[in-house]
Amino acid sequence: EDANAGRQAGVTSVSELSQDEQRVRLGVPPPLGGFEQLMKQSQVFRAQLDATAAGLPVAYDLRNVGGKNFITPVKDQKNCGSCVAFGVCAALEGMFRVQRNDPNLAIDLSEAHLFFCQGRAQGVTCGTGWMPAPAYTCATNVGIADEACYPYDTSKTDCSGLSGDWQSRVTKATGSMGLAAADIKSVLNSRGPVTACFVVYDDFFNYVGGIYRHVTGNVAGGHCIAIIGYDDNQKCWICKNSWGTAWGESGFF
Repeated sequence: EDANAGRQAGVTSVSELSQDEQRVRLGVPPPLGGFEQLMKQSQVFRAQLDATAAGLPVAYDLRNVGGKNFITPVKDQKNCGSCVAFGVCAALEGMFRVQRNDPNLAIDLSEAHLFFCQGRAQGVTCGTGWMPAPAYTCATNVGIADEACYPYDTSKTDCSGLSGDWQSRVTKATGSMGLAAADIKSVLNSRGPVTACFVVYDDFFNYVGGIYRHVTGNVAGGHCIAIIGYDDNQKCWICKNSWGTAWGESGFF
């Protein structure tokens, strides 16, 4: 309130955890040059957000496209740095629904299959985190099984929970590509959600609602989410997180 932040802070599903426990719920390792370099890139990214691309609406939210909600329910990654798997699966689920123009399409991908099996084969653990590019390579080459094939459980991180018929139950991506900030709005309008990573500060864990901006605290680490919309009038992205519905605006921000 003192900072006139224009957002609300309070107790959330992660705000009362220890600092170490909070950082485990991130999961994007520092890029080359560290998070400081990423924050410099973010300055350019924000500048590109100000302009609405020709022919696109000034605001767009995949939870309400002519009354249709193409976004699948918010999940909880719990005490594991598996946010990349959730950011990738959330984007693919939403994209599949948009592709079929069916907001009720039953698709629920297994983050456990992507992270605890395919990521594990690359040396990925809850403590190391992961990056979207190799995760999308797995989604393209191997595919991701449905949630019932390997329900997410942080006590089963060794791929032991995967059912034997998983190969006949995968959904595959046809490919992936990096996007410039200027292209994200166009993709949101035409194809669906976008997986993205960003720098998290300590005060993000206390976010309850409104338009987040950093007010206090240090860099906590990197985090992966799914961008599901934007609002140029309020100069913000609309995103889906993976900390359950007791954080943020029912899991969104």
